[in-house]
Amino acid sequence: MLTIENGKKILTTPVSAEDLKDIHIGDIVYLTGSLTTCRDVAHRRVVEEGLVIPVDVRNNAILHAGPIVRTLENGSYEMVSVGPTTSMRMELFEYEFVKITGVRVILGKGGMKENTERACREFGAIHCVFPAGNAVVAATEVEEIVRAEWKELGMPETLWNCRVKEFGPLIVSIDSEGRNYFEEKKVEYNKRKDEQIEKISREVGFIK
Repeated sequence: MLTIENGKKILTTPVSAEDLKDIHIGDIVYLTGSLTTCRDVAHRRVVEEGLVIPVDVRNNAILHAGPIVRTLENGSYEMVSVGPTTSMRMELFEYEFVKITGVRVILGKGGMKENTERACREFGAIHCVFPAGNAVVAATEVEEIVRAEWKELGMPETLWNCRVKEFGPLIVSIDSEGRNYFEEKKVEYNKRKDEQIEKISREVGFIK
């Protein structure tokens, strides 16, 4: 579900393809509901080994992250730090991962490329960037760690299924049309760079 509260676009899980139609690259959104950390090994297990992911992420969200989690005396968990990891590490697997799992919102650090663009366009998903360097802030937006799966992989690779509230801000880097904010901006910035190099070269052309 997509709502706008106090000027903020808030996606609440479960999220449908229809919810994402009015969300475009460069938009700032926030996430409320189910969010599961899911990175390298989990992607390989699902795509290469054919294992069924033990957390239902269909129409929900995943976060490319290796968090720091504290186990409490009552056996529950507390999120200490949850900074995003580089999403490009999952680029090889993301098309098949989205196709298999039905995940709707992918969060991480930095941009992604063609595989993820294709997945977002074909299956109605988005990729968003959480600002790097704010891992402790992100942890405060985790209301509860609901469950932990594949714990044998170690803390960073465990699937930590969380309930979050207004997790963000999240910058939409790939929208459900497959537009890619990072790649489009590269073209724009390179054009500006070339223009400036040409201008500077004219001004200093007398230097031998």
